[in-house]
Amino acid sequence: MNPDPTVGGSLAWAFWFLGEIAFKWVPGAVVSVTGTAPASAGVPAPTAIMAPVSAPQAVDYLQTASAPGAYDTLFQACSTFVAFSVLFSLGMAAIIIYCCIRMFQIRQTERRRFAALQHTVTAHDVPKTQLRWSRILEEAASDNERTWRLAILEADIMLNELLDVLGYKGETIADKLRGVDRANFNTVDLAWEAHRFRNQIAHEANPQLLNAREVRRVMGLYERVFKEFRFVE
Repeated sequence: MNPDPTVGGSLAWAFWFLGEIAFKWVPGAVVSVTGTAPASAGVPAPTAIMAPVSAPQAVDYLQTASAPGAYDTLFQACSTFVAFSVLFSLGMAAIIIYCCIRMFQIRQTERRRFAALQHTVTAHDVPKTQLRWSRILEEAASDNERTWRLAILEADIMLNELLDVLGYKGETIADKLRGVDRANFNTVDLAWEAHRFRNQIAHEANPQLLNAREVRRVMGLYERVFKEFRFVE
């Protein structure tokens, strides 16, 4: 079979040649090695090959076992077969590389989206949070009782935002604190104490609760909670 220089002809020749190998050369080699070929008229059955076969002997065998012209066609069209094999291999390699790159890109996009869903805007806006905390500390250091009250209320709002960032669920800060895992939240008792003080000044009109010393102490509680999770520096 003479190879056709077109792509279709090359494919047909490649399948024909593979068929020659699978259905003629391989069975012929097995028969020759095992010595199981039947005897023909006037020709005794061949014996099994018991000694090593050299490369020239293998070539001679291929020439005799091949269909008429198949061995010559192999060498004549060897360049076509090799070129087709190389192009096919390169194409498949390019497809595999492209698929691997796309899978890697998709996985990276999924990881970024998942990470974004795990954190609120506050978690990414650390400089703004730090400025906000600095302003609250300035209010707490003033001599105005009303400003002290606003500073503690604002610090408690930041505590609520921190609990949201950490993933705790609940309608109120108290609900979220009840769901805290103490093994992962060392300052939870300080958070409880600061939050209870906030509730006292928010719901009780007792002026003795609010003084400069107590405000500094409570703000220190909030700060220790925030610093544990690097919410503020």
